[in-house]
Amino acid sequence: MLSSNRRVCGVGRAHTAQLKRGKVVAHPLQCRCGAIKGFVDTPLSANRAVCYCRTCQAFAHFLGREAEILDERGGTEVIQILPKYLTLTQGTEALACMRLTQKGLHRWYAGCCKTPIGNTLGNFKISFVGLVHTCLETPNRTLQDSFGPIRAWVNTKSAKGSPKPKTAGVGRTILWFIAATTKARMEGSYRHTPFFRADTGAPIVTPRALSSAELTSVMSAVNAAREDLR
Repeated sequence: MLSSNRRVCGVGRAHTAQLKRGKVVAHPLQCRCGAIKGFVDTPLSANRAVCYCRTCQAFAHFLGREAEILDERGGTEVIQILPKYLTLTQGTEALACMRLTQKGLHRWYAGCCKTPIGNTLGNFKISFVGLVHTCLETPNRTLQDSFGPIRAWVNTKSAKGSPKPKTAGVGRTILWFIAATTKARMEGSYRHTPFFRADTGAPIVTPRALSSAELTSVMSAVNAAREDLR
């Protein structure tokens, strides 16, 4: 249960000044059980999108949270931000990280309650995280209020059922990604991230890549869910 107006997602009075930048209020983040808490600063700089790719679907099934994470067509809503705008105020030790394959995205989640947190690339110099919507949902502030409207629908060919959702906003998302990550690289702000060590660039938690059998199992679950919608 999220707390009262005097605390935003577990961030108390000591962080009140950090939570406000003029008229823009930071958006709270927490895992399902409340072990991990934090906030996203400068939320209007984010790009809000829905991804229908099979690997995002597989991540949801791996966590056993597909009913909460995926929409009826298998889409995952993600809030794409620069990691420098994400502050974890507690629970960093509860972070876990997995990869579907040895070369796959780093997919971060709460090891305590299997809440997805977000996806990053393996190279922290490419400063980017796609936060999964479930860790950002709060009764006090909608995603629309904080991050604006959904601006992109991508990888729609992997959506469940037919007709497929219409692809939109891909070009805008690519331009946002290039501009944001290039700026972070040039100014050195890519080092400000809760997921990687600033001195070495190593992830704070060693990612666990799924075994062949584990990958087969989660992809079978994805395929079965697709069949159920036919």
